Amino acid sequence: MDRRQFCRLAAGAGAATFFVGTALGSDVKAILHDPEAPEAGNPKGDVTIVNFTDYNCPFCKKAEPDLLRIVKEDGKVRLVYKDWPILTEASVYGAQLALAAKYQGKYDLVHHALMSIPGAKIPQSKMLEAVKASGVDMNRLDADMQANSAQISALLQRNMEQANALGLQGTPTYLIGPFKTMALNYSGFKEALAEARRRQAAGNVIK
Repeated sequence: MDRRQFCRLAAGAGAATFFVGTALGSDVKAILHDPEAPEAGNPKGDVTIVNFTDYNCPFCKKAEPDLLRIVKEDGKVRLVYKDWPILTEASVYGAQLALAAKYQGKYDLVHHALMSIPGAKIPQSKMLEAVKASGVDMNRLDADMQANSAQISALLQRNMEQANALGLQGTPTYLIGPFKTMALNYSGFKEALAEARRRQAAGNVIK
């Protein structure tokens, strides 16, 4: 994908830069640096990818391997997960499981287990089965889900409010530096990061 193709894919990228940086004001920090939001990649990375995702979204699952590959290979990307369970009731359950696992340092493990379930409209029972098979401490997870239910619900609510404020249309949606775009493949992520760095070098800094 060349630069012109990327700009077409991330339609309205310039408007998104203005919208994220100006319309949301100080909320940009809340989106990029919510202390409760799970993170991966390089915590000191020079570009942040914010991933709004749903465990029943087949497009999220399709893009996930390429997202993880670019984060690993690039080495300078900070990845922020925004669980945004909008597709089914089971999506909310999946998000709760993943966020509860964060309290034992296993968010990534559960996230990847849920993302590895093929298809859409995955029932709660199948999600629970995948999480159990991941090797996470289920007794600890159950206890953490109950003890931290208010915090988990509050985080999911914040994610929903942020998605609405950004005018997001569905999952997956990625904020990459100043850009807002939807499904990308490996080359798309690579070009998006390169363009984000070009913009940041020019003084349009959103980290």
